[in-house]
Amino acid sequence: MADRGKHILYIEDNAEMIDLVEIILGTKGYKVTGVLGGAEGWKSIQELLPDLVLLDLMMPDVDGWEVYQNIRDTETTQHIPVVVITAKAQQIDRVLAENVAGVQGYLPKPFKNVELLKLVQEVLGDPA
Repeated sequence: MADRGKHILYIEDNAEMIDLVEIILGTKGYKVTGVLGGAEGWKSIQELLPDLVLLDLMMPDVDGWEVYQNIRDTETTQHIPVVVITAKAQQIDRVLAENVAGVQGYLPKPFKNVELLKLVQEVLGDPA
């Protein structure tokens, strides 16, 4: 069972995706807060200082890369690990995210429940 103290913030522009991730991770004991859009997401990161941010890249108000850059450029948030969950599923996108930007994980949509859970557990250092 996951550490019930671990708080995950999911920033996404699709409410159904947020609900899905909250269910998947919630059943394993994680506290998941979902927010719609990058602007609200950045505000929530600063307020909540979560243990992990799950971040969609393509959002209409503030895109995920801008949110990610804000996380890394801000002293109080730069330690927070970020996993990108995106429909941008080409290999070049993964390489850029992991090797250039330095995100801690990359999960293309659609994904399997077990893939999400395994990646979250790896990044947070939780046993399977």
